[in-house]
Amino acid sequence: MIYFIERLNPVAIQLGPFPIRWYGIFIGLGIVIAYILAVREGKRRGLEEDIFTDLLLIAAPIAIICARLYYVIFEWDYYRVNPGKIFAIWEGGLAIHGALIGAVVTAVIYCRKKKVSFWKIADIAAPSLIIAQAIGRWGNFMNQEAHGGPVTREFLEGLHLPEFIINQMYIDGTYYHPTFLYESLWNILGFIILLLLRKVNLKQGEIFLSYLIWYSIGRYFVEGLRTDSLMFFDFRVAQLLSIGLIIGSIIIILIRRRNRSIPNYLDL
Repeated sequence: MIYFIERLNPVAIQLGPFPIRWYGIFIGLGIVIAYILAVREGKRRGLEEDIFTDLLLIAAPIAIICARLYYVIFEWDYYRVNPGKIFAIWEGGLAIHGALIGAVVTAVIYCRKKKVSFWKIADIAAPSLIIAQAIGRWGNFMNQEAHGGPVTREFLEGLHLPEFIINQMYIDGTYYHPTFLYESLWNILGFIILLLLRKVNLKQGEIFLSYLIWYSIGRYFVEGLRTDSLMFFDFRVAQLLSIGLIIGSIIIILIRRRNRSIPNYLDL
């Protein structure tokens, strides 16, 4: 059977010589939605909107820079001979783990200066972070990147995917695993779970640590399907970091639960 394959244009709008790409739009959309959700929950928890506005203005640029730096470091063999491509983030190449490291370090420093509990801020932001990641993955979809290994069209049709997703997974004559979709759906489910955990009234910090555990479990398995993994010798960096985050988060939860002075999430 012959199929008509129509590739989606990664450029949403062309403003003269300046292309506005879907990749940037989805990342921006994720950030805006994350901010709105965090501000709304922050007000319910007795925090001023300015805290999240400051963090957005400070942490978001730093997170993007760190995401790119993280990616470039592990792909240095390419970028050292193509230095002009280092700043071409519109072509893709933002590592979420780099963004997470940059955002967390920035938030820790900010909270210390403002004398605000980092764990309280992190718990509020956790659902925002994971839904932003779910949205951002669609930027990878538009760029036809972050996909898995080869599959057949019949396999994709068996997943009951819309035609536009199947067609976009057809790259240079081959169909590929839509790993962007697997991770996006996993993150959406995680978003729902984190919202439910707010009602459980865990100790401060445990919603954020649960986010790290949930995301890392999904990322570990999705990463095993991908063809563009950042590597450290023969190991996939994302899988190594995911294992470390899962183990580290569980240990921190167990240690902090021994401290009865730590407030619960719903405590103002």
